[in-house]
Amino acid sequence: MAEALPHEKVQYVVEGGHRLSGEIKPSGNKNAALPIVAAALLTDQVVHLTNVPRIRDVEALVELIQSVGAKARWHGRNELEIEAKEVRPTDLDPALCARIRASILLAGPLLARCGEITLPPPGGDVIGRRRVDTHFLALQQLGADIQVDSAYHFKTSGLKGADVFLDEPSVTGTENALCAAVAAQGLTILCNCASEPHVQDLAHFLIAMGARIEGIGTNTMIIHGGLPLKGATHRIGPDHIEVGSLIGLAAVTGSEITIREAGVEHLRSTLMTFERLGIHCRIEGDDLVVPANQKMAIQPDFGGHIPKIEDQPWPAFPADTMSIAIVTATQCEGVVLMFEKMFESRMFFVDKLIAMGARIVLCDPHRAIVAGPAKLRAARVESPDIRAGMAMLIAAMCAEGTSIINNAQQIERGYELIEERLNALGARITRVPPREAAAKG
Repeated sequence: MAEALPHEKVQYVVEGGHRLSGEIKPSGNKNAALPIVAAALLTDQVVHLTNVPRIRDVEALVELIQSVGAKARWHGRNELEIEAKEVRPTDLDPALCARIRASILLAGPLLARCGEITLPPPGGDVIGRRRVDTHFLALQQLGADIQVDSAYHFKTSGLKGADVFLDEPSVTGTENALCAAVAAQGLTILCNCASEPHVQDLAHFLIAMGARIEGIGTNTMIIHGGLPLKGATHRIGPDHIEVGSLIGLAAVTGSEITIREAGVEHLRSTLMTFERLGIHCRIEGDDLVVPANQKMAIQPDFGGHIPKIEDQPWPAFPADTMSIAIVTATQCEGVVLMFEKMFESRMFFVDKLIAMGARIVLCDPHRAIVAGPAKLRAARVESPDIRAGMAMLIAAMCAEGTSIINNAQQIERGYELIEERLNALGARITRVPPREAAAKG
C-alpha cells in the first residue's frame, strides 16, 4: 500500500448516516511507538519492533533517527528493524523536527549515546502551550548541561543517577528521563512520573534491552542505571485512544462493532466515562464489543445534578479522548459539563460541531456544556489536530448528507489507514487524493 507524501494535503469526503458492523483491530499505540523508536538509539545492536503503526508521525521520527546515522528498515507494513551502530550528534533538521512533537524524545537517548545533542524546537498539534521544562529539569538532575537559544543544546560529561521529582507528570518528560536514567551510572528514583500505558510499554521495552526498572505503572519508578543494553524484539501494545475513538464512533452511528485485542486491561477509565454517557460495552476475553442501538442517556450525578467529565493524569480519563467524548455527548440525551484541564486550545474545535448543529456552549478555553441529542448536518470543516480531526470524522459519519473534511492529513498523523479500515465496516469515506495517486507523487 502506497504511503502518503510528507507534505501532502488530504481531504476526506464523508457520506454520513450509514450503520457500521463487523470487527476491527486497533493499531499499535502511536504514543508508545514514538518513544520506543527513539529508545532504540540506546544500543548499537539490532532492535526489532512489531505492530508499529505506519503513520505520519512515526515515519517522520524514523527519518530523524536515520539522519543521525541509524539504519531503519520496514519489513512488511508494521515491522521495523533499527540498528544504531554508529550514531553521531549531528544537527537535526529543523523542518523535520517541526513536523512532530516527538522529536524531543531524542534528547535522552542521544545524550546518553553521544554526550551531546542540539535539538530544534519540536512541533506537533496546536492545542495550547506544551512546555518542555519538565524534560530539561529532569535531564539536568541526571547530569546534563542545557543551553537554550533558537534551539536546545544538551551536553554531559557523564549521566549519573539521581533522586528526580518531576514538576508535573509529563508523559514525554517521563520517557526522556527513563531513557537517560537507564544509561546513567547508579540509582535513579523518578517521582511524580507519568504511568500511561505507553510509558509502561517503553519501560517493558527497556527491560527487554537489559535495563532494570521497578515500579512500572506507578508514579514512582526506580531505575538501576548503567547496565549494558542489548538488542531486543518487542511488540507495541494496542492504542487505547483509538479504541476510545471506535467506541464513540459505534455509539453515535448506532452500530455494533467488535474491537479485537483491545487491550482491555487499560480501558477502565475510558469505559467508566462512556458509561456515564449511557454507552455500555461488553468485554469478551481480549476483545471489546460495542452493542448497537444503545439508549445513550447521560447519567446525572446523585441528586440529579449535571455531571462533569474531566481528564486527568493516568489512570484517570485520558486527555486525548476528550474530543471523542465531546462529539459522542452531542448524541446523548441530557446535559454534561466537559472539562479539559490540560490544553487551553483543544476545545476550540467545538465551533465546527456547533456549525453542524451540535448544542454546545463553550464556557471558556477549558470547559464546554453539551446538551443532546442534536441532529447533526453535513458541513465543510477542517481538522485542526489529530484528535479533534477524528472527532470531526465521527461527527461527519453521524450527520445527514455529505461532509468534506479538509486538512485530513492531521488525522493520518495518528490513525493508520483510517478511511480504509472504517470503509471495511460499512463507512463511506473517500480520500482525496487516493492513496495510489499519492505514490505517483
